Amino acid sequence: MADKMQFDLVSPERKLASLEADQVQLPGAEGDMTAMPNHAPFLTTLRPGLVRVVAGSEVTEYVITGGFAEISPEGATILAEEALPKAEATKEKLEAFLEKAKADLEQASDEAREAAALRVNDHHELFIRHAV
Repeated sequence: MADKMQFDLVSPERKLASLEADQVQLPGAEGDMTAMPNHAPFLTTLRPGLVRVVAGSEVTEYVITGGFAEISPEGATILAEEALPKAEATKEKLEAFLEKAKADLEQASDEAREAAALRVNDHHELFIRHAV
């Protein structure tokens, strides 16, 4: 498996993916990144966005609302707050993600308000770019 990496994507509701991949593109908290086999160990938080998995000639995309990613030389694991295959990302589901982010902003403490506002902005961008 030297030229492949194990990829796993789970959310609280379900396991969405477990496969060998060539690369995984993910929305890291500090910017988009690509994990490939033999990647240096890395742990990051994720912002709302798309996870793109390349396995041979197949490309699969997932919408996530945030979470964590652990990357190692052997693979990448994403623990998503909420996730769904992009094919299931209807306008209504994306709007629900945005509304939840707005509700979280309204309830955020003063210290957390800036981070919550960034999440609303990220959800809004996700909705605008990927609304069906």
